[in-house]
Amino acid sequence: MEKMSMSIEDYLEAIVMLGGTTQSAVRSVDIARELNVSKASVNKAINTLKDRGLAEQPFYGDITLTEEGYSYGQSVLERHRLLTRFLVEVLGIPADCAEEEACEMEHAISDESFENWKAYIQKVTQ
Repeated sequence: MEKMSMSIEDYLEAIVMLGGTTQSAVRSVDIARELNVSKASVNKAINTLKDRGLAEQPFYGDITLTEEGYSYGQSVLERHRLLTRFLVEVLGIPADCAEEEACEMEHAISDESFENWKAYIQKVTQ
């Protein structure tokens, strides 16, 4: 899948974190709270997600993800969680700093590099 902008990835990740799936919807106000953005910003981002076929939302309704959107959001969330754990547990970086840095790193690392890194971590931690 084509790489999305950091902002779009953050919205997909937030929807998944809030429990959004292809069957379970989330409210835009909850997304706004999670990302500390305005409801207008959420509306704009959701329209972008809908245009790209990653989310669905009936007129003024709650938001669900398409299969593609959910898969992409899960991928971003997995990156974030694994990178955070590595930074905290292996490198000893304080959790708040690790959270911020993992958020930056999750967007920058390529799929191939992430998969290679993940395989390496699994190998050395067994």
